[in-house]
Amino acid sequence: MPRFVQFANYGGPEVYQIVDVEKPEPGAGEIRVRVLATGLNPVDHKIAGSPAAGESFGLTLPVGNGNDFAGIVDAVGEGVDLSTGDLVYGGKRFFAQADYLLTTPEKVIVIPEGLSTQQAGSLDIVGRTAVASVRAVAPKAGETVLVSAAAGGVGVLAAQLAVTAGARVIGTASESNHDFLRGLGVEPVVYGDGLADRIRAIAPDGVDAVLDNNGRQTLEVAVELGVPSGRVNTIADRGFAQEHAFGGVGGADASISDLAALGERIASGEIVFPIDSVYPLEQVVQAYEHLIAGHLRGKVVLVTE
Repeated sequence: MPRFVQFANYGGPEVYQIVDVEKPEPGAGEIRVRVLATGLNPVDHKIAGSPAAGESFGLTLPVGNGNDFAGIVDAVGEGVDLSTGDLVYGGKRFFAQADYLLTTPEKVIVIPEGLSTQQAGSLDIVGRTAVASVRAVAPKAGETVLVSAAAGGVGVLAAQLAVTAGARVIGTASESNHDFLRGLGVEPVVYGDGLADRIRAIAPDGVDAVLDNNGRQTLEVAVELGVPSGRVNTIADRGFAQEHAFGGVGGADASISDLAALGERIASGEIVFPIDSVYPLEQVVQAYEHLIAGHLRGKVVLVTE
């Protein structure tokens, strides 16, 4: 029978379980996708780990897990233009980590040649978030932009989008990712105490904008370096952002057209989108343990076959 990842209690990765479900049937205007790849996002385990977060989503347990997916259209309802056999990607919160899901044609994108199924299945949240956050600080040619967690899922895309806009990009990352970032045109610096001093040493004229994907330390550095509040955006600590009038723009501020355009840029090779690791669906617990451990280069992905 088809498999479906769910959690029936709040907690760490151990709460994820795989259950058997009936194969869903598409109604009028719907498509059924045979999921091939589904990317993990930090928001997944934050929801599963917090009753307050679950309440904010109006959840009644048990509930499914994940958002990002890519797969094959294997059935269509009446009035649908897509054909069976089409490879598509998109997002569907609480339904993505499964063998099958139902969605509608306007919520998926046909996978372009050059974009792998694993990349496509990991792109919805981080792609939208990167596009929207970079747009929010509007980097310009000749400016210096600090991007935290620059080797992670959002950071690696945001850093490259800023580079292609003509900005000089400084990216925080663990040392194991420094050579990789240099290859993307990003100047790496290590995390930790003294970060502001390390940035001053390589950018004595200052930083014009900050894209934070890591948390408070980056935002405290933005304050210390005197970056204008309107040129700072965080997806990691919106409470601190509110205190300092920083932006908190995320993926909700980007459209599916933005996502499709980014997918084309990755497919063409203009933007690099690395896959950190791949796990079979049965190892969903281990996959989230790896995600939570951090120091990733790109995305963690579950595959169904």
